[in-house]
Amino acid sequence: MPSRERVAAFVAMVEQGKYVEAIREFYTEDASMQENAEPPRSGRDRLIDQEWRMLSAHRSARTLPGSSVLVDGDMTVVRWVFECTRRDGTSFRVEELALQRWRGDRIAEERFFYDPAQLSKPMGAGPT
Repeated sequence: MPSRERVAAFVAMVEQGKYVEAIREFYTEDASMQENAEPPRSGRDRLIDQEWRMLSAHRSARTLPGSSVLVDGDMTVVRWVFECTRRDGTSFRVEELALQRWRGDRIAEERFFYDPAQLSKPMGAGPT
């Protein structure tokens, strides 16, 4: 079970844009991530590789400060807001919830819940 301080340190690292470093420091070697209902991907090295691919596909990616966090035993929920700019200059914002199961002081499982339509909606566009 993670301490609240450990979870806060993880959130701070992600909000600083240290995405790959956060995976290295805060995930178990056999950790898994899952996007919505997609199949999970497993293994910290694979997660790091996927993160590098995502970052290289974008001109910039940032996490807005002020993420909300709930901690209940070995389960946490983090509300993230990301702003990304693709290589072609188009930008989008994604708000998601990350449900995490920690094993000790590391994340063993993480599942992201978000509306994929956000990926194609230009940042700053009003409701559809």
